[in-house]
Amino acid sequence: MPTLDSPLQLSPVFKPKIWGRADLSPLFTRPQNSIPSQRPHGTPARGSSAALIGEVWITDDTSQFKNGPLAGMTLAEASEKYGPELNGRSWKDPRFPLLAKYIYTSDWLSAQVHPDDTQAGHYDPGNRGKCEMWYMVRSDRKGEILLGVKKGVSREKLRAAFEKGASRDCLYKFRPKSGEAIYVPPGSIHSLGPGLLLFEVEENSDLTYRLDDFGRLGLNGKPRPLHLDKGLSVAKLDLPRHQDLPRVELRESYGLRRLVLACRHFALEELTLGRRGTFEGSRERVEVLSVIEGEGRVETPAGWLAFRTGDTWLIPPATAQYRLVPREKTRLLKFYVPDIEEDFRRPLAKRRVRTSKVNRIIFDG
Repeated sequence: MPTLDSPLQLSPVFKPKIWGRADLSPLFTRPQNSIPSQRPHGTPARGSSAALIGEVWITDDTSQFKNGPLAGMTLAEASEKYGPELNGRSWKDPRFPLLAKYIYTSDWLSAQVHPDDTQAGHYDPGNRGKCEMWYMVRSDRKGEILLGVKKGVSREKLRAAFEKGASRDCLYKFRPKSGEAIYVPPGSIHSLGPGLLLFEVEENSDLTYRLDDFGRLGLNGKPRPLHLDKGLSVAKLDLPRHQDLPRVELRESYGLRRLVLACRHFALEELTLGRRGTFEGSRERVEVLSVIEGEGRVETPAGWLAFRTGDTWLIPPATAQYRLVPREKTRLLKFYVPDIEEDFRRPLAKRRVRTSKVNRIIFDG
């Protein structure tokens, strides 16, 4: 088998949603065969083959490699065939470790909740739970999020509100800021509102229990099913809201490195490049880079490839060294399954970042 020792580019996968958008700028260009057709409340025209795009999955099982020895293979095929050569020796599962996506909203998503791994195994055997986080790429003045249950609201009152499509009054609402990071552990009841463009990374699972769809119709013109029994059984009503986390930033030779958030399932960094940067892969894991601003080239001993806004690049474990050379100011999101001590606590302690600040961006979920 070929050696996977250079950055590999992945293609995005576009997902129609009733609450999505026609315009996917500034990150992506809408697929040519998708023309939006919309009715009131975000419901597409019945019988229309086109729909608004609400999610762009960048590490979907069906994402295809665009270069190198894996060109033409899907991420699922490559992950199963190459295992630790692609995913790192610390990852034992044949599935790729992380699911990442961009979400574009023009209407409210359903109020929903995700189970943890144990709950998922009980209610939906064969599935993982879903611990996730959000990074706000852009939030307009009307952008809102529901997250967490208000004090004094019982499980019985919640059920009644869900059944009536009136749960918004039971949940905390806030306006996120661009660049804000939000941690959403399993059991958190939440809903994304209109006016948001955000990045989401999570366990490689899309297991969701829908609690309230606010009286909407789905793509087929019928109400979407709710999962009240499962959802209420896994919901944790007293979870704190992990929003507006502190910015932990380090000056590097290439520009700025922000350590955004870490838990045992995933970590996120934001890299801002004003000049060339030299990086190393990790023998323990695969790392993924998502370009949210700028363009330039990726240089390796074998040559170079251009990158631009919206690109996704996998860095296999055998990648000894590569360089990112920006043509203009470039921002990338880097995500991976971390060793929290090695990747976050020790480097930040060495740079004398206050422990109280560090503890607010590291979670046990």
